[in-house]
Amino acid sequence: MRTTISSLVARAGAAACGAALCIGAVAAQPPAGAAKGSPAANAVQTVPGMPGVPDPSNLYSEARAGMLADKVKGDLPRVYVPNLQSNDVYVIDPATLKVVDKFRVGLNPQHVVPSWDLKTLWVANNAENTTKGSLTPIDPQTGKPGKPIPVDDPYNMYFTPDGKEAIVVAEAFKRLDFRDPQTMALKSSLDTPECAGINHADFSIDGRYVIFTCEFGGMLVKIDLVDRKVLGYLKLSKGRMPQDIRVSPDGKNFYVADMMADGIFEVDGASFKETGFIATGKGTHGLYPSRDGRKLYVANRGSNKIHGPAHGMGSVSVVDFATGKVDATWPIPGGGSPDMGNVSADGKQLWLSGRYDNVVYVFDTTTGEVKKIPVGKEPHGLAVWPQPGRYSLGHTGNMR
Repeated sequence: MRTTISSLVARAGAAACGAALCIGAVAAQPPAGAAKGSPAANAVQTVPGMPGVPDPSNLYSEARAGMLADKVKGDLPRVYVPNLQSNDVYVIDPATLKVVDKFRVGLNPQHVVPSWDLKTLWVANNAENTTKGSLTPIDPQTGKPGKPIPVDDPYNMYFTPDGKEAIVVAEAFKRLDFRDPQTMALKSSLDTPECAGINHADFSIDGRYVIFTCEFGGMLVKIDLVDRKVLGYLKLSKGRMPQDIRVSPDGKNFYVADMMADGIFEVDGASFKETGFIATGKGTHGLYPSRDGRKLYVANRGSNKIHGPAHGMGSVSVVDFATGKVDATWPIPGGGSPDMGNVSADGKQLWLSGRYDNVVYVFDTTTGEVKKIPVGKEPHGLAVWPQPGRYSLGHTGNMR
């Protein structure tokens, strides 16, 4: 089941779909007199303050290889690796593949998150099962950390499409905290009571809604960002542990990695209905679009367990967005556990943490050849920086 971009014209608050409330987003209405098929007729009407969408067929068009914003051109080329169990961040020079620095941060650092304005990298220290969560800022021009800011349970962090608020994902509390993106002062909260293990997200093409995964509930939650309310939940068929989620280049479909289902679910964003499934590999976890917006790199962690063994059946699957088929599979010689990361600025490398193997993997995106770099204990959501794009929606670099 596929929808056209025009199907997004349904305003938040529209139709219900069975047991789940399925509400579409607003899409662009062409200006009066605009010719059918003209750029004006195809334009996407974004929420106020959100940068426009130059190419409605590819919302990643401004994050193509080499398209660095002027403000990041002076930043150090580095890869920042948060190590969940050793409570530190390793810093790698991508030119030499060597660790050039490391520093302590808060308890249980999960992800390194580029800010919406591209000026700060935030380390999300969620301090599992304690009240000592914090966010540690990193200056990307120097690679050095600043003073941590106390924040409740920051498992992950995103930003509203207009950049006015940070969205701290308070996983243990089933809650989203909307905060000032600079000071992290709390502005408001939104409860998601049915979403156990809320953690990863992606946004509609126009910025009007966001879909989060519910890791421990086997479902998704759709949230209206305009009226700040939960629109509904979608239970995934045969899904038990959804992880990362990314939207297709045309904004129609959301792809959901499921660590127990060993593949990615396809979900129509407007109707909020499951439409397909693509088998990839064991322990499907992280999702990263290629710089040209044609492929989706899928990290298969090699185990269905939260705490899996080293040297598992880890691999990367390369999925073609247009066909929905797996074009290639890149195994890790000797086994491994690829988890979270991102693509290099030139698109030639895919960097992923090796969650159970205490290494970082560097894949050649042409050949699939992989190199390993030893890091701290249980590396997780590493950030490659700088990255192309006008702004960041969060996570390890959801750039547009």
